[in-house]
Amino acid sequence: MKVNNVELVISAVRPEQYPGDYLPEFALAGRSNVGKSSFINKMIGRKSMARISSKPGKTQTLNFYKIEESIYFVDVPGYGFAKVSKTEREAWGRMIETYITMREQLKAVIQIVDLRHPPTQDDVMMYEFLKHHGIPCVIIATKADKIPKGKWQKHLKATKEGLDIKEGDEVILFSSETGLGKDQVWAALNARR
Repeated sequence: MKVNNVELVISAVRPEQYPGDYLPEFALAGRSNVGKSSFINKMIGRKSMARISSKPGKTQTLNFYKIEESIYFVDVPGYGFAKVSKTEREAWGRMIETYITMREQLKAVIQIVDLRHPPTQDDVMMYEFLKHHGIPCVIIATKADKIPKGKWQKHLKATKEGLDIKEGDEVILFSSETGLGKDQVWAALNARR
């Protein structure tokens, strides 16, 4: 998809703040510092629309990015970040769970994992949560540019086995640096709209 128009419509914390225009939505889930902002920026062809922070845990709201007046990317707080209080983590968890399980416009969750490492316990828990609730997902194995091409399949296998990927779920190799996988991701999202 060629992206010309993108806007951050709202940073929401409660359902009554969510946009009311009924466009398809795709939530982005991943552990803190996995590269969600870089993924968004590469997908929409912008350098800094989604803020990239050196501090993990910076996203504390549901950020609704409207793309081409036709879909939303919804950036949710990263999981697995320990440097915030337990109370704060629980509040984020409730906010994310409410959004993911109740939002009719949500077409799929884009779960971003780091191809360089086997999935974390938090990655596995998120994937199992999505499966338990019957929520479609697309797994993005990012940072492919940091691994020699000859080792991609080995790392991809570790990702699929670590998450215990179910039949029909797609795992896409991606790089925010090179754009690898960008067209494949757009195709996967368009098929779910």
